Amino acid sequence: MDLPYADPDDVLAQATRARLFALLGDRGRPAGIEELAQRLGLHPNGVRFHLDRLLEAGLVERRRAPQARGRPRDEWSVSAEALPGGNPPRAYGDLARWLARAIPPTPGRLRDVERAGREIGRELAPSDAPSTEDALRDTMTGMGFQHHLERGHSGRLSCSLRNCPYRDSVKENQEVVCTLHRGIARGLLDVLEPRAKLVDFVPNDPDIAGCLIELEGVPAPPEREAPA
Repeated sequence: MDLPYADPDDVLAQATRARLFALLGDRGRPAGIEELAQRLGLHPNGVRFHLDRLLEAGLVERRRAPQARGRPRDEWSVSAEALPGGNPPRAYGDLARWLARAIPPTPGRLRDVERAGREIGRELAPSDAPSTEDALRDTMTGMGFQHHLERGHSGRLSCSLRNCPYRDSVKENQEVVCTLHRGIARGLLDVLEPRAKLVDFVPNDPDIAGCLIELEGVPAPPEREAPA
């Protein structure tokens, strides 16, 4: 389950409660306080306090689970009526992983994936950036890549991606996801600088990141005046 952006007054704006709610959603089954405390590295009393707050907000539910010996224990799960952030739950991350798993990396399908990525890149290309380099920087930032742009002596523009926002999907099917991203990069150039070329696209381990995109023909941005 993907957590929405939490309003400061929302119960999920508190980091521990957000982690607790996300853990229950990812597990997909009820869990006891001791188990949740162990997974989060917290004291059970603290977990109980946060669960009570989530219960008051209608995000979780509590039920009594019978034990072979002793008293029944409380088990907690995400409420079927939960509206995190005031909206129905969403799971874009899960959907992306499942779609990546469903697409076989055959030559024909990879061509289709890159073609689709190229169309997406054209749609993403901003129209109001002061330069192509600025447009690439803004787009990569918006996509969550935490990139670093560097221009070599030959004028080639290198883009090192220091974060992979698609890491979970890449683990399911790296060839398909990286092919889609390569298509997006080409689509951006189609709009921003049609004469430029994508000369290299080197994927890396998504947990380490460091994927490299090499571009030729992207003009350097105009010199900017230093702020007064």
